[in-house]
Amino acid sequence: MAVSEDVLAVLAAKFAVMRQVADERTWRVYLGSEARALGRGGITAVARASGSSETTVAAGVAEIEAAGLDGLPPGRSRRPGAGRPPAEDTQPGLTAALLELAEEGTCGDPDRVFTWCSLSLRELAGRLAQRGFSCGKDAVGRILHGQGYQLRAMAKVLEGKAQHPDRDGQFRHIHARMEAALAAGEPAASVDAKCKETLGQYARAGRTWRPRGDPVRARDHSFADKDTVRIIPYGVYDIAANTGFISVGSSGNTAAFAVNALRLWWRHEGRARYPHATWLLVTCDAGGGNGAACWLWKDQLAVLAAELGLDILVCHFPPGTSKWNKIEHRCFCHITRSWCGRLLETIADAIAGINATTTRAGLTCTAVTDDADYPTGIKVSDERRRYLSDCVLDRDGFHGEWNYTIRHQPRPAPGPEPGPEPGRPGRCPQQMLNQPALTGMDPGGITALTTALQVPFGAARAAICYKRRGGPRVTTPRSTAPHGTQRLDLTDHVLALRLRIHLLLPVTLVAAMLGVDPTTVSHATSLTRRLLSDNAIPLPPAAPPPGIPLRTPDDLRQYAATAAIILDVPEIPPNIPKHARRPRAPTRHAPTK
Repeated sequence: MAVSEDVLAVLAAKFAVMRQVADERTWRVYLGSEARALGRGGITAVARASGSSETTVAAGVAEIEAAGLDGLPPGRSRRPGAGRPPAEDTQPGLTAALLELAEEGTCGDPDRVFTWCSLSLRELAGRLAQRGFSCGKDAVGRILHGQGYQLRAMAKVLEGKAQHPDRDGQFRHIHARMEAALAAGEPAASVDAKCKETLGQYARAGRTWRPRGDPVRARDHSFADKDTVRIIPYGVYDIAANTGFISVGSSGNTAAFAVNALRLWWRHEGRARYPHATWLLVTCDAGGGNGAACWLWKDQLAVLAAELGLDILVCHFPPGTSKWNKIEHRCFCHITRSWCGRLLETIADAIAGINATTTRAGLTCTAVTDDADYPTGIKVSDERRRYLSDCVLDRDGFHGEWNYTIRHQPRPAPGPEPGPEPGRPGRCPQQMLNQPALTGMDPGGITALTTALQVPFGAARAAICYKRRGGPRVTTPRSTAPHGTQRLDLTDHVLALRLRIHLLLPVTLVAAMLGVDPTTVSHATSLTRRLLSDNAIPLPPAAPPPGIPLRTPDDLRQYAATAAIILDVPEIPPNIPKHARRPRAPTRHAPTK
């Protein structure tokens, strides 16, 4: 039976409406019901009016007649097994070849479940085609997902430097200090310098709502001109108030600039917000202008503490952990968001973007301009460092290089170091003792003898000291002995021996002339004799001894006067028993192997 054109037009209108709301199964069954209602020729008429194939309409009729509307499980539009079979099922070896290609660009941790491949899906499909496989990029992606691969972006979680063993301990220390400040109502600020920004018509990342066809026009390159200005935003984040204060400068990111940002914050906001504050907690990074090793940072903080009348407690984050500083993820990230897609042509544009920064959590930001000049390369003198260490700086017991307090009222300066004990014996200069009448040799002979003994004397002294310490020396050599008595050099050793041999002076008198203990003179003369004998060093010709006994300083002075030598011989100190002497100061030794 032929279907009229009017009926076809009515069917076409009905099908146009139903096709927009019906799924595949409902659409197929509806077409079949209309074809059954038309009778003979209905399948062709419905296919013509709906634009579907006669196979689809016939399938709808067959589904209604054969099994009714309950022939398919709920949620399915087709019978199981319909559709094109997967490529990996029809092409044996496809999965193995794909995994072999993916292995060339595989990244990830083998101990983890997921890995990822750096090759694109189209690249993998093209290489499979070179091996004789027919596989599209969608099939490649499906197979890779099934084998544990997935698209992954880089995660910035690795620290640039080796983790410090007390890294977590410092985090806990900062947290405890912060909790104590908040509980006591004292100000706690997180400070840091934001990355520099270039002023001008330079493109910035991000998008903004604009009328169609009217984008923000920026330079196609980011090369800066000679007169381009770069601003340095230094931020102070008030942790308790959830407010950010940004000092915008264009001179240099120095310690003086950083401390002045704190000063400006206190004048504009901190003083009114914390009128009864007694100390200020500052958390900052370990490097840069506010670095832990920067003495200019400590010097300027000392000046600020005196101005504000507040003790400033400083806690540095360990090296390589600056992203844990609260100002980074509570303030700076939102300022960056405010600047996205906008031109920063002037400092006023940058400040306007900062002042407009807000969050749902209640963050508000204030920005000011710091036009002062902050030259780089300024050093703190050694005298100023000693003053800061002795009078202003209080280092904590836990990592004092990271945690310290700047006092607003300096401590009294420590007194001078104790001088020599009163009555300590002096010594005669070597030039005064190196006289032929006293040593029996010319001054040149003493010098030649000293030069010949220099190498064996140094080796012997090193061996003695090594044996006494039990290992190599770990402290710097001292010029004086623990009791303040002067140590003898090689020339003194030779002079002591010649005074003993030529004038037959007693040990106590030679010790008084050299300003040492008599025992030291005995050791010196015996060591010199042994070195001369062991190394076969002959003594230069000497004059005969005077032949008169010289037992006291007066005897020696009179003898020297006869040779036109003005000799200032110290008095022999009284003999102090060993048990009454001051104990020796402890000396660090190297560990015994």
